[in-house]
Amino acid sequence: MKLFLLCVFITSSLFSLQTSDKLFECTAIFKERKSELLVELERIDEQKQALSALKTATEELLRKKESALAAKEEAIEGKLAEISEKENSIKTNLKKNEEILKEIKEIKMNKTAQTFAKMKPAAASKILSDMNTDEAADILSSLKPKTVGQILTKMDAKKASELTSILSK
Repeated sequence: MKLFLLCVFITSSLFSLQTSDKLFECTAIFKERKSELLVELERIDEQKQALSALKTATEELLRKKESALAAKEEAIEGKLAEISEKENSIKTNLKKNEEILKEIKEIKMNKTAQTFAKMKPAAASKILSDMNTDEAADILSSLKPKTVGQILTKMDAKKASELTSILSK
């Protein structure tokens, strides 16, 4: 039995040495893996910091771009308002100029009509016969009906007919 106990003791000692060797190997592997993990953690931390810096720079760039865009939009809106104001001013001036032109034409027509009203019907009919039909009709339309009748009777029948047809419209 002593032998048996001795065998068990030796076996258990050997087993314990093997376990101790395996435990030492595991500890070495864990230490090696730990250092690899620390290096990997350091690399990840550096990437995280780089990413954070990139994010900050990107956000700052975006803020600057948005600010520049807002300034440009404001400038464009100002220009559009200025253009709109000038357009309204031009429209107003155009209306005024058209009214002034109409008044000038009326004054001119009145003076021309007065001139023809003072002329003898035969002389007026000769001048009006040589004129453009529309212009002659404009002048006749500004005269009194009695004067128009006297002038038309002294005119060539064909021309008088054309003028009468224009005046009746």
